[in-house]
Amino acid sequence: MTILQAIILGLVEGITEYLPVSSTGHLILTAWLLGLSEDPLQKSAVDSFNIIIQGGAILAVVGLYRTRVMAMIAGVFGRDRAGRTLFLKLIVAFLPAAVLGVLLDDWIEERLFRPIPVLVALGGGGVLILILAPWIRTLVVREKTERDDFSMLSFSHALAIGCMQVLAMWPGTSRSMVTIVGGMLFGLSPRRAAEFSFLLGLPTLGGACVYKLFKAARHDPNAFIDALGGITPLLVGLLVATIAAAISVKWLVRYLSRGGVAVFGWWRVVIALAMGTAILSGRLTL
Repeated sequence: MTILQAIILGLVEGITEYLPVSSTGHLILTAWLLGLSEDPLQKSAVDSFNIIIQGGAILAVVGLYRTRVMAMIAGVFGRDRAGRTLFLKLIVAFLPAAVLGVLLDDWIEERLFRPIPVLVALGGGGVLILILAPWIRTLVVREKTERDDFSMLSFSHALAIGCMQVLAMWPGTSRSMVTIVGGMLFGLSPRRAAEFSFLLGLPTLGGACVYKLFKAARHDPNAFIDALGGITPLLVGLLVATIAAAISVKWLVRYLSRGGVAVFGWWRVVIALAMGTAILSGRLTL
């Protein structure tokens, strides 16, 4: 992997991680277009690289929501009741993906980390966003007049959002999309649902990063690094993803506050149709 390829993948990860367009799906398609999926050993290393650089998105959210994160840390030590409650709700929401992620990781990588399954999920998710767009706009109007905080979200609702997050284990679905929609279904405004989704990403993405690093170290860490062309591409990808994710999160919160989501649906549908057509016509080969 060249430095330029690492920068491109870092940008794709950072920009798309918290947008409802599926960062994993975009990373798989981008790596494929960059020719990084041809050799099986390199493809496995790049798939792990794509998960590990999600650590950059984690750092971005910790920085942007440091007040909320510090409140949760204080809550763990009994000094902030609201922070402790939010922390526990995030843990409850994280559990379904934590359990099934470990059990299904190899099966998912083998069967779904490929262009066609990703394009199917991208297109289907795009249609869903377009269907939900009018309803989401009504929630934005309501947000200005109704109380809006995490106390409205029960533990059972948090668990339900966590179960919905499991759907995003299919690359191309979008963890952000299903968790933001889940938050809105259970009474949160689009802005607050997005914040819950961002915070839920801390244990979810963090767990995925640690698990991938553990698997790489358990098998042969040197082979993993050699397949990437050294440690530098990984560090560059993390740095670029951190900066891009911080910018993306701030933009998304402002955009959702205006009720705009249809653009994400159209983006997903257009990408799925364009790349699917190119594959079927032979202009792109699998």
